[in-house]
Amino acid sequence: MPLIIALHSTAPAVVTGLGWALLAILFCSVVPYAVIWVGVRRGRLTDHHIGVREQRRRPLVYGLLSVLVGLAVLVLAGAPRPLVAMVVVMFAVLLIVTAINQAWKLSAHAAVASGSVCVLIIVFGPALIPSLAIVVLGGWSRVRLGDHTIGQVVAGALAGILIAVPTFVLLA
Repeated sequence: MPLIIALHSTAPAVVTGLGWALLAILFCSVVPYAVIWVGVRRGRLTDHHIGVREQRRRPLVYGLLSVLVGLAVLVLAGAPRPLVAMVVVMFAVLLIVTAINQAWKLSAHAAVASGSVCVLIIVFGPALIPSLAIVVLGGWSRVRLGDHTIGQVVAGALAGILIAVPTFVLLA
């Protein structure tokens, strides 16, 4: 998402867009995933999905902090407004999913997928509405794998939509 939004926001300056995207990706994906990877390697986490609820808090909080630092860097460096809005959406979705997952296993995959697709529809128009099928397929796979119930997937998808749409529209 940061790549798509950054490139779209800086078109036709592809190199500039790539620079902004790499900065956002570093703080929103690379650092949080590295925290999880290190946790798994050190035996503090059972797996990269953080399937054990008691193990989620620390890596998710570190992920939130990384996104906040990235957001601050992007704002201070003058990143394009839609990219900043996208990172705020990412933070907000992660914050709500983290909070809910302390008590109930909401589908983060469904929340991220639905929020992402909605932002893409806002940015590129209604021609992308059929891409909502990705959310359905991803949710089906989470249920089929036995990682979530239908309710957890539906709740995750709704959370993603309800957080991403107003946040992005207000900030972009």
